[in-house]
Amino acid sequence: MEEKEAVCRGVELAYGELSGAPPPRDCTAACCHGGAKMAVLAYSLGKREINQHFTIKNAKLISLAAVLLLLVFHAASRYYEGGDSCEWLLSRGRYLGEDVWQPYGCMMHKYKSIEAKTCLSEKRVAFVGDSRIRQLFYSFIKIINPERKEEGIKHEDISFEDKSYSIKVDFLWYPEANNSMKERLMSWTHEGSAKPDVLVLGAATWSIKLHGGSSEALQQYKVNLTAIVGQLEKLAEHGEVYWVLQDPVNEEVLSENRKMITNQQLELYNEAAVDVLNSSKRNGRSRVRLVAASRQAALETIIKSDDGLHLPESTRNVGAMILMNSVCNKILRPIDGSCCQTLRAPNLLQKLSALFFLGSAVVIMVFHILGNNRHRRHVPPDVESLEEKKPATAAVPPGPKAPFQALCRMGVIMGYFYLCDRADVFMKEQKFYTHSTFFIPLIYIFVLGVFYSDNSKEAKLLNREQTDEWKGWMQLVILIYHISGASAFIPVYMHVRVLVAAYLFQTGYGHFSFFWLKGDFGLYRVCQVLFRLNFLVLVLCVVMDRPYQFYYFVPLVTFWFVVIYTTMAMWPQILQKTANSSGVWHFGVLAKLLGLLMFICFFAFSQGVFERVFSVWPISKLFELNGSIHEWWFRWKLDRFAVIHGMLFAFIYLVLQKRQVLSEGKGETLFSAKISNFLLFLSVVSFITYSIWASSCKTKTECNEMHPYISVVQILAFILIRNIPGYARSIYSSFFAWFGKISLELFICQYHIWLAADTKGILVLIPGNPSLNILVSTFIFVCVAHEISLITNDLAQVVIPKDSMALLKRLGAMGIVSLVILLVSRAGQPTPGA
Repeated sequence: MEEKEAVCRGVELAYGELSGAPPPRDCTAACCHGGAKMAVLAYSLGKREINQHFTIKNAKLISLAAVLLLLVFHAASRYYEGGDSCEWLLSRGRYLGEDVWQPYGCMMHKYKSIEAKTCLSEKRVAFVGDSRIRQLFYSFIKIINPERKEEGIKHEDISFEDKSYSIKVDFLWYPEANNSMKERLMSWTHEGSAKPDVLVLGAATWSIKLHGGSSEALQQYKVNLTAIVGQLEKLAEHGEVYWVLQDPVNEEVLSENRKMITNQQLELYNEAAVDVLNSSKRNGRSRVRLVAASRQAALETIIKSDDGLHLPESTRNVGAMILMNSVCNKILRPIDGSCCQTLRAPNLLQKLSALFFLGSAVVIMVFHILGNNRHRRHVPPDVESLEEKKPATAAVPPGPKAPFQALCRMGVIMGYFYLCDRADVFMKEQKFYTHSTFFIPLIYIFVLGVFYSDNSKEAKLLNREQTDEWKGWMQLVILIYHISGASAFIPVYMHVRVLVAAYLFQTGYGHFSFFWLKGDFGLYRVCQVLFRLNFLVLVLCVVMDRPYQFYYFVPLVTFWFVVIYTTMAMWPQILQKTANSSGVWHFGVLAKLLGLLMFICFFAFSQGVFERVFSVWPISKLFELNGSIHEWWFRWKLDRFAVIHGMLFAFIYLVLQKRQVLSEGKGETLFSAKISNFLLFLSVVSFITYSIWASSCKTKTECNEMHPYISVVQILAFILIRNIPGYARSIYSSFFAWFGKISLELFICQYHIWLAADTKGILVLIPGNPSLNILVSTFIFVCVAHEISLITNDLAQVVIPKDSMALLKRLGAMGIVSLVILLVSRAGQPTPGA
């Protein structure tokens, strides 16, 4: 009994400290029969303990230390082990799944026919060797012309030509590295002879076969290679020369006349080739490149070989694509082909931005020397996200040092962005989708979301905590979707499309509600929203040399904010207080929304007009991507009704709320019991029906045609399921809400410091351990996004003054600067045909 009382006293103290409420009256009963309460108490204590020790400030310090250590590690690794991504491409890698080859540390582009033709235009390519080199030859020319069949007489030369691009690719039958091969190579080295731009060689199996795998044959092979290597070095001065190491064989299925070709023999011949070719190095490097990666790929697939000697088609396709990347990446520079690419020199705007950030650091040093340390950085109590951010009000106005501190921090962060996705410091890898890479992290984050749940401050429909929570879990799902490459799986793709529509729905809902209730159409409010939405993206456009439309979500949300503002601000301005005086004004709002709907439909069904409007300079600079506005048209059209759906929903909700039709008290269902049950049943059925439809889609094109019309079904179903039960409105996930407050920064930052190659690949900070790499890169990425959110808040207080005249002057100055940047960027573009 005494033990129970002691436990009860502990419960009383802890319960009162955590909840601020009196403990249960019958504590003994609570202890005896309230095991669930004890579990809740332990959960609350554990959560508080975590929060006390793991603060965002400590997290950022850890992430900064991690970045510095990783920079030192990668710099040392490249210095001692070599940082040639061509060497990585040709020497090693691994399979992601059955057919996707991942070179070590870099990304391999999958070349299409037109790209291969452009790269090899007016070039001669020669494949010299035995039947396995012939296989590689066929795979190579099938990249150029996928219709080409494997036709040709065995043990004879084969030729391929594309006259439209002046491409010539030859296979020359030389199964042994002997005098015949040497004479052939010598003929190319003569003055005036047509030399191949790319030469691919390999031979050994016939030497083993014809001489029974004797040691004398191996010695002769070394002698012959030594005689040949001088010719190869001469040819390498003119073009590119590759020696393909021997792939393994499946000894069990080899025919009797090939039984002497063993993997042990092939390994000896490979070692001989490596020794001879490495001995020809000049200045520490041979011009003849060894291709070992295809051999590594064959180790895993040779078991599928029909005759034990020749590779399966998928494996030899890997070898051909490796060669194509080695030859073409430095010419075409595909964004998702980071192997064998040299660094681009920074352009003028990138250099100027670096000087600007360095200048901010110099100013900070001057302030420090002068002893001006009075400024204390104000951290807003609630760093809000996206378009709903409110101006942070500081108790003390920011001092002159504040903006330079913010810019200095931003400069450091931009340096990290540049190192991650523009400099040759960290590695990059391709994405590869499996169900486990998407759904397992999804389960993890939702478990965490449930663990960090709290009571809402209010129980209104779509209250602030709930909308932050909604944005947070949607953003986390989208992040997992991007890094896992889940767009390849259509059901997931369609559900993520709904999440993007839901963001735009919230844009319509949030801004309509603000203008309807507050009636604040002032320039200050507009500039605050536009600055917070666009600051990070505009900086990235300069630092990362990307067009504005590349970060498509920000142009989309910015465009719709301007549309909502125009719709609500234009005459007659109808606000809630106006509509309260006469119900007729409600029809005026509906008329405005109908006009907006007609505007949307007109552009949606007039692509030519849409393209002409957004192709006018300088507007085109905001919406073009790779010289076309097709991407903007696609993004705009895909979710064209989401914003107006959000506006209409906000209007209906606010009218019903004003007329006290809804019950929004804590624990109260939103409607009467019958209506609530009916709407809940209808919402669940609608939600499931949409998911079934999305899962049955056959193509993205087919699904995207229907998406603008039906995405609202699942959005409304979710809102009703989440808000009709009173207990559901009374709680929220603080874990998801935290991420929701920085959702915009997370969405944009992922492009360069979580993903890589402008979202085409994955950033590799810790090579060789994908799970640990994701954990570390995610931790740094989230800390950076949060810091950028704070910087944006700090600068918004300084850049956007409340005084109208001061604001107009700054807008004028910013307009002039923007025009100069546009003119500089326009002048820097190559003219057509240049």
